[in-house]
Amino acid sequence: MKRAKIICNPSSGRQIIQKRVDYLTNLLLDEGYIVSKFNTQKKDDAMKETMKACSEDWDFIIACGGDGTVNEVAKGIVKSERKIPVAILSAGTVNDFANHMGLPRNMDDFFQMIENENIKEVDLGKVNEEYFVNVAASGLLTNVGYQVQPEAKAVFGRMAYYIEGVREIPRQKFEPVKVEFISEEYSREEDILLFLISNSASIGGFKMLAPDANVSDGYLDVVIIKKSEVGDLAQIFVNIFRGEHIHHPNVEYFKTKKLIVNTSEDITIDIDGEYGGKLPATFEVVSNGFKIFVP
Repeated sequence: MKRAKIICNPSSGRQIIQKRVDYLTNLLLDEGYIVSKFNTQKKDDAMKETMKACSEDWDFIIACGGDGTVNEVAKGIVKSERKIPVAILSAGTVNDFANHMGLPRNMDDFFQMIENENIKEVDLGKVNEEYFVNVAASGLLTNVGYQVQPEAKAVFGRMAYYIEGVREIPRQKFEPVKVEFISEEYSREEDILLFLISNSASIGGFKMLAPDANVSDGYLDVVIIKKSEVGDLAQIFVNIFRGEHIHHPNVEYFKTKKLIVNTSEDITIDIDGEYGGKLPATFEVVSNGFKIFVP
């Protein structure tokens, strides 16, 4: 008899997650699964409950929430000796990782994915002592994700990020910052606007931002947007929709297993949409650090 632990962020998405979880719970119970549900209330609740589930006799976790909730569950898995698989039920605003993996949102399809038990090992990223499932970013507008209030996310969905981004533009002078990158593949000091270190191709709703990314290749994909004039910057962002921005002379794109980023300036890091500390930092790949159900 299979035992499923549901870890749910009830504030994720447009607050319809409860009905979906109740429907899924009934499907599981009807097929003889033992089910227990835990609702998060504050930061690190999902991580702590994941560690608890791994120390007990649960067979798998169903993580219900956005990228931040999935991040906490993944962190709990990494910190546990017993690494049980996770079914990701996306309920957040953007859900980059779940969308990139093509995970079902329909509950009948989601239940069938669990029944099929097709489990895939995927990489994680590590930055200092934190972990990320999808992306770590720093620089221009990368603080938008954790400045959007949960209430705004629930009401406006993805539009909340765009609204906050527009509000942030007058506060940021779009001035480049001097950053040193050190890796086997690329070592240089650059004046940059932002950089992204990604596990999947989809970042911030842009499906081709790291176009060659593969969650199981043992590498992280790095996108650096260097100092640019307004015209060049506009062209880069237009090309992002087709994944062609990586060919622009003001963009560096490479894969690496480890990257050290140094700077003397006060720059924060965004980790899967949440505040992740400040630079300097060391970014590393954790190969096959996370097991997930896939269709």
